[in-house]
Amino acid sequence: MNTILKLEELGQFSLSIILFNQLDYAWWIFPACILLPDLSMIGYLANPKTGAWMYNFFHHKMVAVSILILGVCLNSSLLSLAGIILFGHSAMDRIFGYGLKFNDSFKNTHLGWMGKKD
Repeated sequence: MNTILKLEELGQFSLSIILFNQLDYAWWIFPACILLPDLSMIGYLANPKTGAWMYNFFHHKMVAVSILILGVCLNSSLLSLAGIILFGHSAMDRIFGYGLKFNDSFKNTHLGWMGKKD
């Protein structure tokens, strides 16, 4: 099952590349922006609950899809880019086992515990 889920996420990451190629940006913008959603981890400096909320907001695929749809409806390439980057980044994270976070620890995700349990 784990392989099937990773292949599904790989397909979604590939879709984000295809969608990005429909925009009028230089190719290097995608790799330059793909890690930007991880800036949301700054919330963990406050506490795990705030960190999890911020991380989950910027890594939730429905948020990404909503921003992309808004960008398309408003004919805003910047909003479309933001939605595609959020979507692609979330898929990429899940390929590597980084899921949405629970409030108690960064390592406790909807995909299971990351690494060795403390």
